[in-house]
Amino acid sequence: MKVLKFGGTSVGSVAAIKSVASIINSASTNNNIVVVVSAIGGVTNQLIQLSTRAQQGDTSYEALIDQLKLQHTTMYSKLLGKEEEGFINELFSQLSEVCKGVFLLKELTSRTSDFIQSCGERLSSFIVFSYLKNEKVDITLYDSRKYLITDKQFGNANILIKETSELLLGLKSEMGSVSLFPGFIASTLENETTTLGRGGSDYTASLLANVFEAEALEIWTDVNGLMTADPRLVKQAHLLPHVSYEEALELSHFGAKVLYPPSIQPALDKGITIWVKNTFDAEGECTKITKEWDEKKNLVRGISSIKEIALLNLSGNSMVGIPSFSFRLFRALSEARVNVILITQASSEHSICVAISTVDVDKAKEAVNQEFKTELELRKLNAVSIDTDMSILALVGANMKNQVGICGKMFDTLGRNGISVTAIAQGSSERNISAVIHRSDMKKAINLLHESFFLSEIKKVHLFIVGVGNVGRAFLNQISEQQEYLLKEHHLNILVAGIANSKQSYFEEEGIDLKRWADLLNDGDAYHIDSFVSRIDELNLRNSVFVDITASEDIAQVYQAVLEKSISVVTPNKIAATRSMEQYRKLKQTARKYGAQFLFETNVAAGLPVISTLNDLIKSGDKILSIEAVLSGTLNYLFNEYNGQSTFKSIIESAKALGLTEPDPRLDLSGEDVIRKLLILMRESGLEVEMMDVDLVPFLPEGCLEAPSLDSFYKKIENNEPYFKAIYNEAEQAKTKLRVVASYKNGKATVGLQKIEEGHPFYFLEGKDNIVLFHTERYKAQPLVIKGAGAGAEVTASGIFADVLRLVNS
Repeated sequence: MKVLKFGGTSVGSVAAIKSVASIINSASTNNNIVVVVSAIGGVTNQLIQLSTRAQQGDTSYEALIDQLKLQHTTMYSKLLGKEEEGFINELFSQLSEVCKGVFLLKELTSRTSDFIQSCGERLSSFIVFSYLKNEKVDITLYDSRKYLITDKQFGNANILIKETSELLLGLKSEMGSVSLFPGFIASTLENETTTLGRGGSDYTASLLANVFEAEALEIWTDVNGLMTADPRLVKQAHLLPHVSYEEALELSHFGAKVLYPPSIQPALDKGITIWVKNTFDAEGECTKITKEWDEKKNLVRGISSIKEIALLNLSGNSMVGIPSFSFRLFRALSEARVNVILITQASSEHSICVAISTVDVDKAKEAVNQEFKTELELRKLNAVSIDTDMSILALVGANMKNQVGICGKMFDTLGRNGISVTAIAQGSSERNISAVIHRSDMKKAINLLHESFFLSEIKKVHLFIVGVGNVGRAFLNQISEQQEYLLKEHHLNILVAGIANSKQSYFEEEGIDLKRWADLLNDGDAYHIDSFVSRIDELNLRNSVFVDITASEDIAQVYQAVLEKSISVVTPNKIAATRSMEQYRKLKQTARKYGAQFLFETNVAAGLPVISTLNDLIKSGDKILSIEAVLSGTLNYLFNEYNGQSTFKSIIESAKALGLTEPDPRLDLSGEDVIRKLLILMRESGLEVEMMDVDLVPFLPEGCLEAPSLDSFYKKIENNEPYFKAIYNEAEQAKTKLRVVASYKNGKATVGLQKIEEGHPFYFLEGKDNIVLFHTERYKAQPLVIKGAGAGAEVTASGIFADVLRLVNS
């Protein structure tokens, strides 16, 4: 024998009932089956609504009754091709009379409410029975109220197992091919109609399977089974083909709507296999629930969540060592019929925290205040505090037991993305690890954990990019070209979720189409850096990275706020790392505090791994003795290309055309950029230095940099051509090369133009190359040399890309 239960959506339409009939016909071919049906989807809520209106003296309840009657009679006539004049009319007549009494008395008792709600299952079971009978199926309809006996706790009645089992076993011998029972409803020994509460139809089916010792219980619904997470929150959620009873209990308790916890227990008691199947995909994949579980499967089997949660906290010094406080708290909540979902208590016994549904907040607070009225008045206890807008997420898995590192991985994943955990609970069974977080973080958190535990081979990263000049465009092109490769070969899905220039911004949570980003940005919203950061915060996407590809001081000012949101920052903008030592240190500390990273490899030598190499040296215990470097690809290009034949002005203009200079070349030629780069290297070496600690030896004629406009600057450069020709000829005669060198040695830092002799590593430096020499305790005889292209959009973009990949893989 098998027991098949069909939910509200499975009997919610004519087409659905025909699908149910097909499933029943197939299942009854070689087996006797028991069928349990719920009310048509939404009907129970409508019955509750109309009874409430009647209680309030609102005559509109009559129209709701008429609507329900029309819905059921129409479905009946479409299925059977004729009008129904008996059972349905009689039942609605009874319903109308009962509701009229409620209306007149303006009183709705729990007993009356149960009778009204029972009409849903009684109607749906009659319609299914009539249709199957008309289709020549050997089917018998039984009234569950005659066989399922309960106590008098109307609204959520408890089955009297002994009496119920005797009645059902007495019925078993006369049951035929298909036996149909309405779910959810039962009665007292005095034949008073009761209901079994939330998940009552599932419990009816599970109880029948237990008593009849069925070989299987099939739960037919509108999904294929239990999922790794709520698919409405996690698009990558996938079906769980096999879970244990314990896992199903945990998943169903923490939000999985396919099953309800009480429904599993009767089947669990008899070791009956449960199948969760899709009425509308009868041959599709499904979930099997058994006592055993496969130890080779994932440690974590699912992630469940409950959204509407409040935390009630009772605290006070007088609680310490007094055991009655816990008893009194839970007694008060129990008597107020408040369900406690999660409990935590510190070992100090100073406080007890419980998670409850938000709908129970008022009565819970009232019950606790009443129970501890004396202690509160005497201030032995603190006022009861309640935090709303909370949610619970739970990792579930039978294989988690005794497995080291699950908790650590869970909380590290949340912490690194700025999600604060308010309360934690883990049972000794170790099959469930629960955490209370803010409701606004739920989607982000559940996606993070799902990615971490189920899709660990694929990591999704969301980039928010400000600045789409030459470097920004090159960076976007590189991402576009590498997306498919990174996903396929490195299981890394990099999405650009936000982009901005100085005027407009555009966001797309699922990733901007990088083939059309320029057009999308042109049609975007007005840009302001504060609103851009606020939008990132609102989206609250996992693994978010803020990428600043500008030289803007205003944008550098927001790094602190961004890092405080646990969003990492990647930038070639040197301003933030070269402000005061206090501000530099604060950014570093903020990144560490909030689990974010502040990466600026491209601040020095574009794409060359200078800062990362320096960091590795320092972390491994080495000590920097001196630094010598040519750190401006622009300046190196200028002095390499200038040969006294073409004017120095024309070389500057050529470099600008190639994109090797800033839009205003004076920024490069001032030497300030090189000073900032040397300052960064010194700070990353562990030195506490400021900009003023670096001496600049000017290498342009006096007055050039003070030119009020770019045109006048070019004019001054042109007028000083003899100066440039003279220093070139002097270097040529000495068989040296001109290089702007940044150096730190013996506690002194300088930047200036030097003549480099042949044989020195700087002598053969070509084009726009940069070079850095680190003399360290370990590299005394020969310095550690890093050399390569140090300017240009492509190499700078590749350095930014490398920083993004570095933080993703950290």
